[in-house]
Amino acid sequence: MNSLIYCHPLFSIPTPPSPTSLKSHIPILSCMPFWYPSSLFPVTCGPLGPTISFSAPTVGEEKMTGLRDWRGMFTPPWEMGSPTEALVARLRENQEGKTPSPSISRQSSIETDRVSRDFVDFLKTLHKPGREVHKQSRAFIEIMANKKDLSADELSECVQDFYQNLSDHLMTHFKGSSERVERVMDEVENYIMTRLYKSVFCPETTDDEEKDLATQNRIRALHWVDIQMLCVPVDEEIPEVSDNVVKAITDVIEMDSKRVPQDKLACITRCSKHIFSAIKITKSEPASADDFLPTLIYIVLKANPPRLQSNIQYITRFCNPSRLMTGEDGYYFTNLCCAVAFIEKLDAQSLNLDPEDFERYMSGQASPRRPEADSGWPQVDPPTGPAASSPALAQVYQNLDLLSGLGSRQDRVLEGVQSLQRDLITWQESVEREVQEILEKYPLEIRLPTPSAIDSDNVENDRLPPPLTPQVFAG
Repeated sequence: MNSLIYCHPLFSIPTPPSPTSLKSHIPILSCMPFWYPSSLFPVTCGPLGPTISFSAPTVGEEKMTGLRDWRGMFTPPWEMGSPTEALVARLRENQEGKTPSPSISRQSSIETDRVSRDFVDFLKTLHKPGREVHKQSRAFIEIMANKKDLSADELSECVQDFYQNLSDHLMTHFKGSSERVERVMDEVENYIMTRLYKSVFCPETTDDEEKDLATQNRIRALHWVDIQMLCVPVDEEIPEVSDNVVKAITDVIEMDSKRVPQDKLACITRCSKHIFSAIKITKSEPASADDFLPTLIYIVLKANPPRLQSNIQYITRFCNPSRLMTGEDGYYFTNLCCAVAFIEKLDAQSLNLDPEDFERYMSGQASPRRPEADSGWPQVDPPTGPAASSPALAQVYQNLDLLSGLGSRQDRVLEGVQSLQRDLITWQESVEREVQEILEKYPLEIRLPTPSAIDSDNVENDRLPPPLTPQVFAG
């Protein structure tokens, strides 16, 4: 019997030594076959994991079975169950307790259902390749759902291997049409990563969450850095420039709400284009790379995007590598990584500041916007030009004026409190001194009374009647 098995190159299945052998079981520890006749090679679950059993059918059985498997292989998966579903069903039946994986049994979200429908509709236009891509994508998702103990790097390697081998397989079908292959791979990435997002984004086996908190605290401590320190060629007083800055901040924050790496990259690309527009409007000429990177750093500092490190690692691990290595998406993503690295290593020399001032600014003891020589708050002139027409900026300037008045009032109150404290101390000392002088001038003398008889002082009271004497009467 001549059998053809097309399998993942990294997890190849060796052919049986002889077609006439009774039965030989080959363990598949981590295999994702592209396609194989499921009835010719039934899958069972042995002590070492899923195994494929090879047997030698008769000539008649081989013809009938081969035709049936080939016909079922190219039947649309939305019309009949695919071999992958049978494989997964058998794997589930052989699991201890026969309980499905929580990630598989979890009810799909609305977004997941929409992406699945769009993926199937797209693959219908590809006919044979589309049916095969659908089967392999479903099989890959089921296999990844069972790999709970893999590290983030191992999960990334599995996904990248799947991308590479599926891309090579499609290149053969499309006869070298790279544009069509990229289009299909984008849809595959969208479908797969939407389904796997919850299990592969910021996994517990990594320290991504700790890095997110460290970066967030670092950016929060650098809140005092302004445009002039970074030499950013942007004038936010121009309304159109201010709008582009706000849109860029919104886009980089929105990146965390996306599930698919290419959607996250799209947010970074939109953010970068808004930055280029802001620079172009300010300078009245196209922006250069030297202008773009400082502005991107400023946008990241102002936005403080949530889970920034986790999103960067997620894109790096699970994005289609061809998208990161070529095109504007890869260029803008590289600049974002450079901006984050610059923020992590930002020091006094980078901002042309004195090291002592830099440390005071970082600790919050002082701020370049609040010099100690002043009354405690900056003196702000009334808004003029474009700023005067903005209600928000007018309110900001009004609040700054109020804060300036409150600062001077607070200083006067503190001076009054200190003066009152000194007066209280002086009054207490004077009272103690006067009491001591009075005690010294009029010492306190205590005279004890002398004991005497009760009637000793009644000598002149002779007119008192005699005391009563008891009388006894005879009964």
